[in-house]
Amino acid sequence: MAQTLLSVSALLLSVALLIFGHGLQTTLLPLAADRFYFSDFEIGAISSAYFVGMVIGCFGAPLLIMRAGHIRAFAALVSMMSAAAILHPVVVDPVFWVVIRIVSGFCLAGFYMIVESWLNESATNENRGTIMSVYIVILFGALMLGQVSIATMSIASFIPFVIASVTVSLAVMPVSLTTSAQPAPITLVRFRPVQLYKNSPAAFVGVFFIGISQGALLTLTPLYGSQIGLSTNQSAFYAAAIIGGGLIAQWPVGRLSDRMDRRVVLIILGLATAAASTAIVVFSPNVFLIAAGTAVLVGMFSQPLYAIAVAHAFDHAAQEDFVETSSGMLLSFGIGSIVGPLVASVLMGQMGPSGLYVMVIAFNVLMAAFIFTRVLTREALTAEEKTDFEYAATAQVGTVISTEELNAEDEEYVIPPEEFPAYEDDIYNFDTEASNDTEKDETEAVSADDTVGADTSLKDGAPEGAPSETVSEELAKPADKT
Repeated sequence: MAQTLLSVSALLLSVALLIFGHGLQTTLLPLAADRFYFSDFEIGAISSAYFVGMVIGCFGAPLLIMRAGHIRAFAALVSMMSAAAILHPVVVDPVFWVVIRIVSGFCLAGFYMIVESWLNESATNENRGTIMSVYIVILFGALMLGQVSIATMSIASFIPFVIASVTVSLAVMPVSLTTSAQPAPITLVRFRPVQLYKNSPAAFVGVFFIGISQGALLTLTPLYGSQIGLSTNQSAFYAAAIIGGGLIAQWPVGRLSDRMDRRVVLIILGLATAAASTAIVVFSPNVFLIAAGTAVLVGMFSQPLYAIAVAHAFDHAAQEDFVETSSGMLLSFGIGSIVGPLVASVLMGQMGPSGLYVMVIAFNVLMAAFIFTRVLTREALTAEEKTDFEYAATAQVGTVISTEELNAEDEEYVIPPEEFPAYEDDIYNFDTEASNDTEKDETEAVSADDTVGADTSLKDGAPEGAPSETVSEELAKPADKT
């Protein structure tokens, strides 16, 4: 295991650097936009634009990867995301920021695809869960560090934008210099919402409602903190508290869902999220420690919802459909996340900062009510019929995480390397063993030619030990590339 983690350490370092910069932006942008007197709706539109880019990226990024290859696409996407980060203070305009966030969302979707397919290639069925879990922990840890790092900077200056851009740019270096094996072929799946709904209505509709709620929480909590009177530093920690609460509860809640009907767990978590949000609306805590404590509670109840819903979808999906199910759930979540910040920003403009949590209450209650009707309609699975909860496979961070090893022979889901235009390049050589055999054969052939040439020269009366003209000409020729 240690050897496997070491082999992907450069990739994990790139993840940490890029997500640090991304996390810094998620806190910085709403606060900076508020300082530039953008309206609440404009800030909501900027937040939604990121998820628009993510959804577009789920469809468009694979085409870029197929065209340029994993490494070149990685460098291009990271460079574009770095440029987008530093352009925010250059053109202070809400429409321009919307465009920039769409670009950033697209780039991050492609980044996740490349990273997760690379990790999937490096892992085996025995250690895949552990490797992916380490990846998820690093990802969310870097996200939280990026969010709270704003506490050491002034949002009135250019510096936070520069640091976000620089850290994203540095993410190119570990991957560019790594000597580990090239990524596996990317996974392309169909998005069939009708089929996903038929397999598990509770999961598909539930994830959409969860996306509405969490899309707003993940992007607008810094603005909420600022509007209730918290300082910039405190607002950053308030936003990070939501993520921190989710990290605390994710695994134990997931394991609990293995032992009971996951739909019941979703109902309980949804109602608990609504209850904690109601307390925030009623009491409006603006003392930092109390406000942060309530944020941790909301995070503990709300953040595991997506993972439990996806695990429930896996329970009703065939094993060969896990990749399509995971991608479909993420797209449903992404579409919901586009809606969430827009709705929340309108409510915040009309009701004040509490409008954010009013929206969270409404959609969590709607989710719980819908899932309750499904509990009454469809019998629960037994423990033996359910798949074990897998934190990595159910995290809402990428599009190709699979609970099983990807099979390059499966034409329905995976495009083999030979069909990638970019993989005609010699640096992408997946069949290493065959390549080595070819090189060995060519070396032996050259050696045989050398021997023949030497024998011929001796027969022709050349001095012993003198190189023959035939051998010299052969050695002067460049070797053919395999």
